[in-house]
Amino acid sequence: MAAEGESESPLLRYIVKNPEAFAQNLARVVEQAGRAAAAYLKPREEGQAKDELADELAHVFKTLAHVGEYWLSDPQRAMEAQRRLVTGYMDIWDRSLKRMAGETVAPAVEPDPRDKRFQDPDWRENQFFDFVKQMYLTTSRWAEDMVEEAEGLEPHIRHKAEFFMRQITSALAPTNFLLTNPELLRETMQSSGENLVRGIRMMAEDIVAGGGDLKIRQASEGRFKVGENLATTPGKVIFQNDVCQILQYEPTTEKVLKRPLLIVPPWINKFYILDLNPEKSFIRWAVGEGHTVFVISWVNPDARQADKSFEHYMKEGILTALDVIEQATGDRQANAIGYCVGGTLLAVTLAYCAAIGDDRIKSATFFTTQVDFTYAGDLKVFVDEDQIRILEERMKEKGYLEGKKMASAFNMLRSNDLIWPYFINNYMKGKEPFPFDLLFWNSDSTRMPAANHSYYLRNCYLENRLTKGDMVMAGETLDLKKVRIPVYNLAAREDHIAPARSVFEGSKYFGGPVEYVLAGSGHIAGVVNPAAKPKYQFWTGGKVKGTLEDWIAKADETPGTWWGHWQTWVSGLAPETVKARKPGGRKLKPIEDAPGSYVRVRA
Repeated sequence: MAAEGESESPLLRYIVKNPEAFAQNLARVVEQAGRAAAAYLKPREEGQAKDELADELAHVFKTLAHVGEYWLSDPQRAMEAQRRLVTGYMDIWDRSLKRMAGETVAPAVEPDPRDKRFQDPDWRENQFFDFVKQMYLTTSRWAEDMVEEAEGLEPHIRHKAEFFMRQITSALAPTNFLLTNPELLRETMQSSGENLVRGIRMMAEDIVAGGGDLKIRQASEGRFKVGENLATTPGKVIFQNDVCQILQYEPTTEKVLKRPLLIVPPWINKFYILDLNPEKSFIRWAVGEGHTVFVISWVNPDARQADKSFEHYMKEGILTALDVIEQATGDRQANAIGYCVGGTLLAVTLAYCAAIGDDRIKSATFFTTQVDFTYAGDLKVFVDEDQIRILEERMKEKGYLEGKKMASAFNMLRSNDLIWPYFINNYMKGKEPFPFDLLFWNSDSTRMPAANHSYYLRNCYLENRLTKGDMVMAGETLDLKKVRIPVYNLAAREDHIAPARSVFEGSKYFGGPVEYVLAGSGHIAGVVNPAAKPKYQFWTGGKVKGTLEDWIAKADETPGTWWGHWQTWVSGLAPETVKARKPGGRKLKPIEDAPGSYVRVRA
């Protein structure tokens, strides 16, 4: 034991405190690992799940083989690449030896200041872990450089190779392994392995919850329940079919804007991202601002909706909702909001309505929505003819795409934020994730109807037909230039799903006035930036022309949320008010309370 005033040796933090308890816990880990393996194997033995990993890895290796071919085709080029890597290793080794000799030496390589993985002090102070960290950073950056510098790659191949290499380097980070992560190792030693017992038990539970695949929990699910502490804005379901429910919310003001507001959320996620809790709820706020708010709550589809296409979602979703709004309010005109893929569907609907002379939607607001997919970001990695064909074959078996497949793809876009931190926290530290409503919503995935998803991937991501002017919907060739109503187009500066540049370029295809607004943060936080406690800023500027960078350089930055700016814009289009309306009016009898039953169905 160290004498009073003498600091304990750092090495003692990595020694087992209770060897007997540690041995017992290792035995329990093995037992729980068997249960996890059984949870993985059982659905496969019963034919309820199929192994798709081999196909996915083959696609990764096939893509990266193009990079390897470039470097190995020229021996001198290959030798230069090896020399560069070995030189980096030797520099780290030389500096490490000097540090061991007592010299003060700067590291050969430092992590990005935004990289949260290496925050534990021992990644700097402990020579072993500092050495491991530098070796990893040097290797991973070298590997990513090999992809970036490979010449002659077709752009889509390069994009996929860069993405896959980032996934590989993220997965192989020393922070993800017990023996090379100082924080995990200390916790394991000090708890005699109790953390690993808890972690492997949670892993077994999550494999069961994932139907044989690991469904990483991102939030403590027991703390949240839709309709009780999420999606609580008062309202009624006033219509439903086998595609959606239509919700109308109770007014909170004596007078309301005469023109109702229809919100079209994405069917890839559930609508309550706009109604998480009273403080964050855009829906509750809009009701308080005097809007008669209607929301489409999409069905969580199964085999019965297999043949429901983009056209069905347009006709039985948006166009039906307009009919319902007229019955409930007596008003034929409406303002509309579309979020993400819900916005893409709204844009398609607007072009279709322009083609047939339907003028009921008088203004459109898009939240982080793409209509042009030229610069669609990393999601394009998953879209090419081979991958879509494989996906379509899999969807034929059930008639839909499992929600967990889409959720995994979105999580991979930010794996160092949405996958590995939870893997470490849950299964290595054995801790329940923090109860965070946004991440509960993120894990509340939905399935995709086969026909709808296939149409979306092919016509939008793969062939970009909408802005080319050759998308056909219900027999009509669509032209966005014929959409001449006012448009409020909200992008988010750090959006990794609908990149700000993509939204900016898409704004140029509408035929009427477009108010392009750029919010701070990303795809969700940029939109859900509540008026009561705003965290980010927004930018407004002139016409959408030139490049996004030029637009930003001339734009005006405003602290706080864009919500008030939008309210001024939309209310200015039609400021007339009427007496507040009750859900359903006199013609439609409410079916059930909001948020309805469709949103409660778990995938």
